[in-house]
Amino acid sequence: MKKMARQDASDKKKRKNCSLCADKVEAIDYKDAAKLKRYLTEAGKIIPRRITGNCAKHQRMIVRAIKRAREAAIIDYVFD
Repeated sequence: MKKMARQDASDKKKRKNCSLCADKVEAIDYKDAAKLKRYLTEAGKIIPRRITGNCAKHQRMIVRAIKRAREAAIIDYVFD
């Protein structure tokens, strides 16, 4: 009996591991613009965790740090 196409698609999905958990990161500094820009698109949007592979805890920390950095004018809201 053949596998259904739906099962084949789910087999291809591989769970990404949180790179911040692997590095045992406790806090994310909003002043570290270079690290935060890794989680932004060219347009300045925050990349969702299903793409980055972050866990929920670290994604919340990243989002909070990016928003603080934007308020402090360390990172632009929109990139040209």
